[in-house]
Amino acid sequence: MLKTSSIIAVIATFGLSACAGIDTDGERALVGAGAGALAASATGNDTTTGALAGAVAGSLCDDVNVCR
Repeated sequence: MLKTSSIIAVIATFGLSACAGIDTDGERALVGAGAGALAASATGNDTTTGALAGAVAGSLCDDVNVCR
């Protein structure tokens, strides 16, 4: 079962990964990893898993047209 805070963390990860001025997949992955780690820490989840999920979300957000 997903908690509301987990859903908000996922939305925040996608939002931060799509920041303006970030042009490459690598940069989006770094921002996503940081956002995922922070969101995981804030919700009491594993930060490594959060960072990995954020990095994947950040690097793929342009491929699924979330960023632009």
